[in-house]
Amino acid sequence: MGSLADIRALPPFVRLLAATQLAFNIGFFAVLPYLAEHLGGALGMGGWLVGLVLGLRTFSQQGLFVVGGALTDRYGPRPVVLAGCVLRIAGFLWLGYAQQTASVIAAVLCVGFAAALFSPAVESETARQAVRHEQATGHPRARTLAVFSASGQAGAFLGPLLGSLLLLADFRTATFAGALVFVAVLAGHWHWMPRGRPEPAAGDVRGAATSAHRSAAPPRRSDGALRATVRNGPFLLLCLAYSTYLLAYNQLYLALPEEVVRATGSQGALGWLFALSSLLVVCAQLPVTRAVGERMSHRAALCAGLAVVAAGFLTVAALAPFGLTGAAGLVPAAVYVLALTFGQMLAVPAARALVTELVAEERLGFSMGALSSAAGAVVLGGSAATGALIGAGLGPAAVWSALVCVPVLGVAAGRAVRVRDAAGRAC
Repeated sequence: MGSLADIRALPPFVRLLAATQLAFNIGFFAVLPYLAEHLGGALGMGGWLVGLVLGLRTFSQQGLFVVGGALTDRYGPRPVVLAGCVLRIAGFLWLGYAQQTASVIAAVLCVGFAAALFSPAVESETARQAVRHEQATGHPRARTLAVFSASGQAGAFLGPLLGSLLLLADFRTATFAGALVFVAVLAGHWHWMPRGRPEPAAGDVRGAATSAHRSAAPPRRSDGALRATVRNGPFLLLCLAYSTYLLAYNQLYLALPEEVVRATGSQGALGWLFALSSLLVVCAQLPVTRAVGERMSHRAALCAGLAVVAAGFLTVAALAPFGLTGAAGLVPAAVYVLALTFGQMLAVPAARALVTELVAEERLGFSMGALSSAAGAVVLGGSAATGALIGAGLGPAAVWSALVCVPVLGVAAGRAVRVRDAAGRAC
């Protein structure tokens, strides 16, 4: 009941943004989890080419978030979200018909760049509205952002189920259904999303001293936002801490499958572990955020979440020498998934809330994009390093022991983040 109360307490526009995140992920996960099989099976691409196509999609999305964020700061979220929806619709339709390698690559780049536009716009606007809702009602911003996270996970849970049903027809049907979801999102935002750039919120801690100057100034150039970001040490530390979380999360797709295959001889249990993770976030995200918000600062919640993730890695590393197999062998993997999921519920809303405390509001879109882009770059390098460790045949104990260091580094970076209060004191 408390979770429903959190949702009902939100303004209608924030509920629209949360519903948008739900729809985004339903449309996305109805198609993308099945893309590799389509490329390698129906289109007959080699394994290296499938990997290249998937990597290009990730780069065109995560690596270019900062572009969408900068455009959001300059033009406001509405045109950026609408443009992203149009691109995603076109990309899915194109992907449904693409047969040649060049056409497939162009389609997935279109799909990826669409998210690089609308995701930073929606995330930054949600963060902005969370701050204003907190100022107006006292409702903690982290709880508003937790609704957003839970909505995304609900979409990640429902999307593959929808996709598996649609694939009973064919892959093209799945892409058309995904495009249709984004048509609905486009229509909703065309009708309800406010026009123009948002005005700065009254009482913004980072910007209160210069709000009069900001209201009279033209939109900031992205190069000015970049300079301000590079000079913002606490925000850079937050980027590092968040990057370690995302690299740890990425092990769901890299180290975890290796562990499941080692324990059971197949990847059959992976789907159940993924479903467990998504369902846990959907059911527990809001209660966890509500309980933590009464006891911890955002920085403390971020560090606690990363520490829990480290404990999950450590569990797998500690049990690896025993060589457990079968159902017992899945226990370390399940503990890792549970720890990662609980850590995610602590760390992600806290990290997004910290962005609103560390940057001025007129740079919120750029900063949300920079947070994701920096994390994407770290994941790209870190995943290559993890793959090299796995490929070197060092054994699961060594690989998972090395992975423990990732969230531990994040805890150190998170503890070094200092937020300044209204009087300018670090706290």
